[in-house]
Amino acid sequence: MGRSLAAVIGLVAIAVLASDAGGPPPTPVSLPDTADQVLYGVDHNVTIDGVRRIRLEADTVYFYQTSQTAELMGVKVEFYSVQGALRSTVISDEGTYEWRSGDMEARGNVIAHTPDERRLTTEVLAYDQRSEIISGPETFVFDAPDRHLEGDGFTADPDFTSVTTSRPRRGRIRDTDVRRP
Repeated sequence: MGRSLAAVIGLVAIAVLASDAGGPPPTPVSLPDTADQVLYGVDHNVTIDGVRRIRLEADTVYFYQTSQTAELMGVKVEFYSVQGALRSTVISDEGTYEWRSGDMEARGNVIAHTPDERRLTTEVLAYDQRSEIISGPETFVFDAPDRHLEGDGFTADPDFTSVTTSRPRRGRIRDTDVRRP
């Protein structure tokens, strides 16, 4: 019994010494550790020719100077028309905003809705400012007063008047009451 106890203690000591490389174990780098700036309660407006086109709100922003990107937590983005009218709102758990291009990505429990009751839910949604196209590679569900669409991957305009998918799973155009004279 004494020999086997000594052997176990010896093996434990060897394992402890072998795992100690002379310093603390490596730890993963988190977003706040590498950010150049950390901002809280952000409300940022993007204007074109003096008209607000995008409003970006975030609970927390981790800004990276070199890449000109920001990682966002608790995100809300509003898209506005050339006349300044609200087109749609996107809400997500987190996202990325590229300051140079104006492109954005929303991730986690993404909900996009319009004032006229169009609604799209997905896990990832990307906005390309140059083309004004919203797209997503993940499964989605889209509902409007006159239609329903489900699929894998989509493209849409910021008003969600034109939502398309190359991989539909289910959809329907709801009956409308058409009265003829």
